[in-house]
Amino acid sequence: MDLVVRGAQVADGTGDPLTRHDVGITGDRITEVAEPGSLTGKRVLDADGLVLAPGFIDMHSHSDLQLLTNPDHLAKVSQGVTTEVLGQDGLSYAPVDDTVLEALRQQLAGWNDDPAGFDWNWRSVGEYLDRLDRGVAVNAAYLVPQGTVRMLAVGWENRPATEPELNGMRELIATGLEEGAFGLSSGLTYTPGMYADTAELVELCRVVGERGGYYSPHHRSYGAGALEAFAEMVDVSRRADCPLHLAHATMNFSVNKGKAPELLKLLDDALDAGGDITLDTYPYLPGATYLSALLPSWATEGGLDATLARLSDADTRERIRVEIEETGSDGAHGVPIDWSGIEINGVRRESNAGLVGHSVAESAHRQGKSPAELYFATLVDERLGTSCLMHIGHEENVRAIMRHRTHTGGSDGLLVGNRPHPRAWGTFPRYLARYVRELGVLGLADCVAHLTGRPARRLRLADRGLVRPGYAADLVLFDPATITDTATFENPRQPAEGISHVFVNGVAAIEDTHPTGALAGHSLRHPGRGR
Repeated sequence: MDLVVRGAQVADGTGDPLTRHDVGITGDRITEVAEPGSLTGKRVLDADGLVLAPGFIDMHSHSDLQLLTNPDHLAKVSQGVTTEVLGQDGLSYAPVDDTVLEALRQQLAGWNDDPAGFDWNWRSVGEYLDRLDRGVAVNAAYLVPQGTVRMLAVGWENRPATEPELNGMRELIATGLEEGAFGLSSGLTYTPGMYADTAELVELCRVVGERGGYYSPHHRSYGAGALEAFAEMVDVSRRADCPLHLAHATMNFSVNKGKAPELLKLLDDALDAGGDITLDTYPYLPGATYLSALLPSWATEGGLDATLARLSDADTRERIRVEIEETGSDGAHGVPIDWSGIEINGVRRESNAGLVGHSVAESAHRQGKSPAELYFATLVDERLGTSCLMHIGHEENVRAIMRHRTHTGGSDGLLVGNRPHPRAWGTFPRYLARYVRELGVLGLADCVAHLTGRPARRLRLADRGLVRPGYAADLVLFDPATITDTATFENPRQPAEGISHVFVNGVAAIEDTHPTGALAGHSLRHPGRGR
């Protein structure tokens, strides 16, 4: 054996109690799990007092570009992540044509940046996965993004798809799955994905279910219509006979305080009736998105230039202001916006750097403007490329949802911007520090299962997510007494403490707490597509 991890407390990813074992690794595989002190190898790592777990699986990641521009990917490997799922919220960069790619580069700049000189040498899902195989730090799975598919087949118009357009979307999704994608994502508060009605989503999800994939929607509302939006997704899953994984399944905004039990009853009733449903959450209260997401959907129809033209017209701005501030736009989840809770955390223009770390209300007061005036001016000046934090969460909802029997972990972390949400660097150690060690919301073995074995089952990864002979040697070694997240809202790009080693396919990405720069990860292809 190449390596023996000796005497660790093994949290094997099933949720069973920890047991002390030696774990042997040869090449990229776990080859033995044996009694302490019984294994020998070329190298022996003393793990007395430490926990050895499968590498964490980030079920909701926005690393689509940053994994390529910064392939050592310290944000994720430093917190024990060895696999992440890309292509989220219905918006990503494959499949595309030249026109759609250019539009996405502008629309998603606040999420992913638009790096100068970057080589966009793919157009299909398969080509994007091939690009990942050139060398990245972690394994990556991909979801076909429904909004991007709608751009290709329908455009940016707010209308039902015609039958030929629907057939075109079916074909694009089927091809993406055949090339290795694991399912379909949606962003139903983002244009143009939000223009799809329930019947359209059912038809697309039938394609996914028939091919063994799953549907992962960012549903239509996390605010005033949250429960109805969750119910729609459960209905889509049932009618399409397609497994459902609810992305960042939170209950936010003041209207939903204390309503997590209602969501969980909805899900339990569907599960008890035979539904195949899982969910992911992040262990923080604020959410994050791009600032223009608050606009009503009609204001963004037609793409970037059409949106900017509307924002330059005084009468149209006033109509938008009324919807955002007084009635609650669909982009703002049907809840009138409290500008004191919307914090700008990333800008593209240096002249706007003073906005970062302050709420829209604070910056507007400082500049002698109304919040709406500052909001519109910033969107136009930044060409919509501004990101924000939304301080809208409720701790009791967060705790209740993470206890659910189908819960998994997802960072939903944006890696770019001046002050990105700390969940991009801290999600997984935060679960183990705050919600296991400090609060006791979850037990250690159970929490590890939420972050490893459960997501591996959703992805149908037959050889990942558990500490078992024959499984991929994706492993994390940590001290349960000291593991903690150090990333904060003021200083978000900080690695975790208490994680000594992280192995990706048997290669150390973190060695004695230090990053190695190893690029042992690769794309994962949907079962039946190799790998």
